[in-house]
Amino acid sequence: MEFNESEFLIETEVPEHELIISRTDLSGNITYANETFCEISGYHESEFIGKPHSIVRHPDMPSGAFKDLWSTIQAGKQWIGIIKNMRKDKGFYWVEAIVSGVYKNGKLVEYKSLRTPISCETKLKYQRLYDKMRAESSEKIRKVIYE
Repeated sequence: MEFNESEFLIETEVPEHELIISRTDLSGNITYANETFCEISGYHESEFIGKPHSIVRHPDMPSGAFKDLWSTIQAGKQWIGIIKNMRKDKGFYWVEAIVSGVYKNGKLVEYKSLRTPISCETKLKYQRLYDKMRAESSEKIRKVIYE
């Protein structure tokens, strides 16, 4: 199966020295979104708070990537990976994400995510990898061309 929509085509470049930060409760609902996250994603902070972080999940992302993320952080480990996120206007942006638990008095209380820009070469590499992963798991795929 392929997506036949053209609305996911406008890429927003994350500025080189910017850091996107968010925090979620243990269920993945956003409790904090920094100004850069809001600006890059096109959402106002009030639209984020209380919403699942998957609000920015791009349909090109294979479900296996998020299964790995959740199993890693729920095991108390840090997860590092490349993510393609969807903007409010259906555009997209790529980042490297570092997701980990936040502990108070030794108890896990929330998760934090720090995201930074990636190179064009990395985007191409991961677009191909994620297309392959989605095809192998019978998830919908679409052809993406970078020039």
